[in-house]
Amino acid sequence: MARIFITGSSDGLGLRSAQALTKRGHDVYLHARNSQRAQDARAACPDAKDVFVADLTSTEETKALAAKLSQTGPWDSIVHNAGLMHGVAHLKGKEGIPALFAVNTVAPYILTSLIDPPPKRYVFLSSGMHHGGDVSLRDLEHCTYSDSKLHNVMLAFWFARRLANKGVLSNALNPGWVPTKMGGLSATDDIDAAIDTYVLLAEGSGPAKNETGKYWYQSHVGASGDLGRDTSYKSAADDEARQSQLVEALEKVSGVQPP
Repeated sequence: MARIFITGSSDGLGLRSAQALTKRGHDVYLHARNSQRAQDARAACPDAKDVFVADLTSTEETKALAAKLSQTGPWDSIVHNAGLMHGVAHLKGKEGIPALFAVNTVAPYILTSLIDPPPKRYVFLSSGMHHGGDVSLRDLEHCTYSDSKLHNVMLAFWFARRLANKGVLSNALNPGWVPTKMGGLSATDDIDAAIDTYVLLAEGSGPAKNETGKYWYQSHVGASGDLGRDTSYKSAADDEARQSQLVEALEKVSGVQPP
């Protein structure tokens, strides 16, 4: 039995994966951005142990969430599932940071940097759309969804190296284009295969056992290069100098030093 925390788990894939993990006997903790969403999450996943509330568009609330997770640890797995995509281009958080950048890129960086002790496993949610991301990291705060999903792969790989000496595993997960509120009803990928991959990485079981610094799609490791939108990842994500450049930029934005 594992203790697992999933950001953005009041609906969508985060909620579905939480439901699957509780059915497997794990102690799952949910996350919602406000009290109403937290109530919805409790109702949808009554077997969850608790729901932590934090607005990830705010770096201060994200730091407070990291402190709470440190106090309530240790954790087996932290899944960075929360993400924004549509209709947020002009939204900003309390500190003035664009909301998409704050939730999709800054929040997972802050949480991974501050949670102490770190969990055994981190999972960063990416997307096949990361292939369209800009690896130059220009105008970082005004990044697109595709840019942010590339950032997630780069962060997963950077933290895999950084935390290796602590025995922490860090992987990126591409759930595919699945029929959720974000993906839309016309999505063609298998949502059950996506949930299975969440479970695999959160548990560190099966082919994911002891694996780190990998990109996963439908329970398989993807290769570097443009070999397929979902089955491979953008080779530029392997560039360690670019990864470090991203981390340095996020340190400046957030005021949080990497571990």
